[in-house]
Amino acid sequence: MIDFHIKNSMWWLMIAFLAAGLFSGCASDQVHSTAHHSAIALNNGELETHGLAFITPSTVTGQEEDKQTLAFIFAEVMNDVRPDIEIVPLPQTLSAINKAGFADNYKAMYVDYGDTGIFRQDILKEVGEVTGVRYLAQLKLSNFSQHSRGRFSALGLRLLQTKEANIRMFLQIWNSVDGSIVWEGTEEVTYAWDSGSAEPVTFRIIVEATARNLVGLLP
Repeated sequence: MIDFHIKNSMWWLMIAFLAAGLFSGCASDQVHSTAHHSAIALNNGELETHGLAFITPSTVTGQEEDKQTLAFIFAEVMNDVRPDIEIVPLPQTLSAINKAGFADNYKAMYVDYGDTGIFRQDILKEVGEVTGVRYLAQLKLSNFSQHSRGRFSALGLRLLQTKEANIRMFLQIWNSVDGSIVWEGTEEVTYAWDSGSAEPVTFRIIVEATARNLVGLLP
């Protein structure tokens, strides 16, 4: 009986040491990103001089409820990374548009955009005027997925899991005065980390990582 308890205790002790070794060797986050951008007609100092307002993002089907969160996180990151730029977050943009009575025009602009990929210049100009800035930022969420997979288990217990998330994001900056695209960038990020908890890689974590990469490319 004593031998059984001793062997059982040693077995669990071996599992504990093995698990500890796995956790210590795999605890670091792994972030892989690919970014591309084109500074079409946006020069250094122009965002600081004329300001930037966020307009409604577009997303893939199934992620419509994430539009507000997406714009909120990007505005937070912009304020943190580029405090030199006057930022008008999405709620203030929408409020200014609604107060000025441009809501129907704004909606029509997005209907046309769905068909053509173009924002009408006359409505962009209205948005720029009511927000008091020249440049308008529009985000596109092309993909977001998250999942987990077991890495190590013993006696039916899952001790270690790899949590993964992938996101593809596109950012365009429009000049509200003449209706031109002055800057665009795209970013794909895969975020993975090993954990013994059930906590996933959240939408906020990976969007913030993506935002910091894209904002870091702005002139």
